Amino acid sequence: MFKYYFGIAAIFIVFMISCNNDDFETIKSSGELKFSKDTIFLDTVFTNIGSSTRTLKIYNKSSNNITIPTIKLGRGENSFYRLNVDGISGKLFENIDIFAKDSIFVFIEATIDHSQVVNPIYTDSIIFDSGALQQDVKLVTLVQDAHFLFPQRDAQGLKEKIVLGTDAEGKEITVDGFYLDGNTTWNSNKPYVIYGYVGVPENATLSIEKGTKLHFHKNSGLLVDKNATLKVNGVIGDEVIFEGDRLEPGFSDIAGQWGTIWLRAGSKDHEMSNTIIKNNTIGILMDSIGSLTQATLKIQNSQIYNTAMFGILGRTANIKGENLVIANNGMSSLACTIGGTYNFTHITLANYWNNSTRDFPTLLVNNFLEYTQADGLKMVLVRDLIAANFTNAIIEGNQNIEMILENVDGADFNYNFKNDLIKFNDVNNSFLNNPLFDFDDIDHYQNNILNGNPDFKNIEVNDYIIGEKSDAKANADKDAALKIPLDILGVNRIISPDIGAYQYINFEE
Repeated sequence: MFKYYFGIAAIFIVFMISCNNDDFETIKSSGELKFSKDTIFLDTVFTNIGSSTRTLKIYNKSSNNITIPTIKLGRGENSFYRLNVDGISGKLFENIDIFAKDSIFVFIEATIDHSQVVNPIYTDSIIFDSGALQQDVKLVTLVQDAHFLFPQRDAQGLKEKIVLGTDAEGKEITVDGFYLDGNTTWNSNKPYVIYGYVGVPENATLSIEKGTKLHFHKNSGLLVDKNATLKVNGVIGDEVIFEGDRLEPGFSDIAGQWGTIWLRAGSKDHEMSNTIIKNNTIGILMDSIGSLTQATLKIQNSQIYNTAMFGILGRTANIKGENLVIANNGMSSLACTIGGTYNFTHITLANYWNNSTRDFPTLLVNNFLEYTQADGLKMVLVRDLIAANFTNAIIEGNQNIEMILENVDGADFNYNFKNDLIKFNDVNNSFLNNPLFDFDDIDHYQNNILNGNPDFKNIEVNDYIIGEKSDAKANADKDAALKIPLDILGVNRIISPDIGAYQYINFEE
């Protein structure tokens, strides 16, 4: 019985739809279409790389069902734009119906060959109807040429790989990637778009000149091998920028878009000046001391933002940082782990991450690594913390405790904090009897300010300049400031130095 009535209902529905279709009548569009936008700006695209999709809504505000005779691109089939009108792809559409008081969507994309474009601003239009009834919506896109770097494929179609090591079972650990051919210099004549990991081979140097922009695709990054070197030579106002390859505004501050800059064990003599690194998983991963006496990585006047995990992760590393800002990181802004040597002066660490739960402090310092062997046995690797010195540093964030020191016996643990502004609000007295956090111990702590007001300009847009109400104002150690006389913006700090990477400004002005 149920099947019988179901069949009758289905026939009735088909009949009604057929009747409705027969009754649907339209008139030709009168040229009074309304649009959600009169100009569609597609974000900057790299040559031959598809743009993001933009949406246009077409409104029929009349009381009649209408037919638009034609919708087409002004450049016709030669246009670098492509459309999807009400679910149909193409560049020319005929007899498009819109119900009374209704609307339809048009989706717009572009893939543009820079070599075929005279003007880097590429334009076209979507034309509706013709003659006296013609209407149009403008399309505008900025096209950039670029150097494209990517792994090659072999005869079997397999991508090049970089071998990172072996797992517990002796199998190779690899990533899609390729090595540069010896010493290499990148400059600012065109941006670099990188797919996979680009490797600097042993005994080679990659030099990146001022103003160079590097855009990394998903699961891409930079590896610097044993005895290889990275030199990044930005200047104030012409910084070197490492970021993702999604240029839409919606991706300008999204973490985790690409991998990391990995300075691998045994690499050496790295220098980074006036560098901006943002939107990756780990800003810089620095492995293993290359020298006990000189820093393996010297980084100054640089900024690292919006990393899904760490801003800088040092593992038994030797790092010297000056005028450095690291902020908005999913775990720690700066993690100095498994011992090593760390000297940071006039730095701002400010972690206000709110995209997920953060279980790590802004600053983490330890001298060990816990791991599990293949047989399930838990082990602890301990290394000397030769030095962890923080002078004129701001250590801030949106948690009560933003600095954690962890020491395992059996190795040195040397640390010192001087003239720092530190967020350490131990509301539960969890560290009350821990000697590592005895801020009255002058052997390890001198002239620090706990839980002061940093008075940052705007943490929402990663602007960590301090204002005149900041407790960091005029409280820096002067002897240390004399060695770094200019702040990250080139402002003189000798007369009255402020804690952190920036000298204060008056926000009202």
